[in-house]
Amino acid sequence: MSKELVITKINRNDTEYLACGLFEDKKAVELRLERSDRNSILGNIYVGQVENLVKNINAAFIRIAPDCLCYYDQKIPVHPGKPLVVQVSKDAVNRKNPCVTTNLSFTGKYLVLTSENRILGFSSKLPKDVRPAIRKWLEPLLDGSYGVVVRTNAAYAQKNDILNEFAFLKKRLLHVRDAGEHRTAYTLLDEALPFYIEAIRDVYSDDLNRIVTDEKECYDKINSYLESYQTADLDKLELYDDKLLALNKLFSIETVLDKALKEQVWLPSGGFLVIQQTEAFVSIDVNSGRYVSKKNAQESYRKVNLEAAQEIARQLRLRNLAGIILVDFINLESEDHRQELLNVFQKHCRKDPIKTKVIDMTPLNIVEVTRQRSRKALREEL
Repeated sequence: MSKELVITKINRNDTEYLACGLFEDKKAVELRLERSDRNSILGNIYVGQVENLVKNINAAFIRIAPDCLCYYDQKIPVHPGKPLVVQVSKDAVNRKNPCVTTNLSFTGKYLVLTSENRILGFSSKLPKDVRPAIRKWLEPLLDGSYGVVVRTNAAYAQKNDILNEFAFLKKRLLHVRDAGEHRTAYTLLDEALPFYIEAIRDVYSDDLNRIVTDEKECYDKINSYLESYQTADLDKLELYDDKLLALNKLFSIETVLDKALKEQVWLPSGGFLVIQQTEAFVSIDVNSGRYVSKKNAQESYRKVNLEAAQEIARQLRLRNLAGIILVDFINLESEDHRQELLNVFQKHCRKDPIKTKVIDMTPLNIVEVTRQRSRKALREEL
């Protein structure tokens, strides 16, 4: 499978956006947007100031800038006026404030260093046969003042690459801890990488073939990052300068976006999905459409459902849908077919780098899914 990461600009409703799309075999599986005139605060670390408490739910509101109030699910006792070092863990969504945490995370390609979860953990997608060696390398380095989570990308990394990244992340953590004791409220202590560089860092690099952009500023920043942290991927970076065909047209970025904003998604068989976002959950309805065999309706439904399972997994990533997701597949009479559907759906959801869990099928044949929420959904970015 070939993977290409494309970074370019598009215009939408007289607003300019920087778009980062991940394409697998020329088909879009992820699309991230950010307004050119606004930088996301997701992942940034600040000296915040506690503004008020919400005691009945054990929460607080913390101001990290004069115009930015954040929600804090209280893990340690705080009182109004107290300075507190926090990291933005979730973007503002709809009418909800951004969320912050005191469990600071420093993310690299292979590891995540955490300030409060002080254990050695492993990604559930990391092969079990490589864990003992990585444990042997890292356990002697843990002193009880931080923890480490080993990411999936560490599976095929060299020992020196992992240890060098550990040393770099630890240096950042110690710097933030020291600076946080001496800086005033609203100080930015550590700034997250640009979202398109995070996409490069997070993609499974073993089959990443190309990183292409037509933005010189983005190219220079990516080149600098790769030279420092991912030298093996430097030869994949390309500055696109074809004057006859714009990069966003070559990859049909605007068409991908238009389709990702529509409720209806057609399947190859003629069936279709209806995807609706609500305040409480995401609803996805699977319809057979034109594809129904009169001789064997159940076999037709089975085929549509299996197509739908693959497409729904892609749409969750593409639209960045999160939280509770309820999928109403076409009813199947056979228990074997229902189990097959769940297995196929789980297989495709496991490809998602964001934690996605297929829970079960209810007695009403509704499949329950949860997907971790961090950045805004694609529709909300617009």
